[in-house]
Amino acid sequence: QVQLVESGGGLVQPGGSLRLSCAASGFTFNSYAMRWFRQAPGMERELVAAMGDVPGTEIYAGSVKGRFTIFRDNAKYTVYLQMNTLRPEDTAVYYCNAIRRTPFYEFWGQGTQVTVSS
Repeated sequence: QVQLVESGGGLVQPGGSLRLSCAASGFTFNSYAMRWFRQAPGMERELVAAMGDVPGTEIYAGSVKGRFTIFRDNAKYTVYLQMNTLRPEDTAVYYCNAIRRTPFYEFWGQGTQVTVSS
């Protein structure tokens, strides 16, 4: 059974930091690109960060570049999103996503709430 379980969300003040984790199971983690999306109320889901199966393949949305870092531990089947210098506009539900193009498979986590507020 495929599972992506996010954790690490919560309430943080502007300028603070959080680290999100996404624990994967039920599929060959090393064969999948991993992505973090977010969705704020009334907004479409947007890609925040993504990486392939090895370091050096990271990409970021312009709004988070330099503040967020995606990294993975293939031995632990876990992907992380380190979020620094958080802003109120980072408030959203953050979702973990695993994707493989050939053959095509895609899995989603249930999401974790991040709220940036004083």
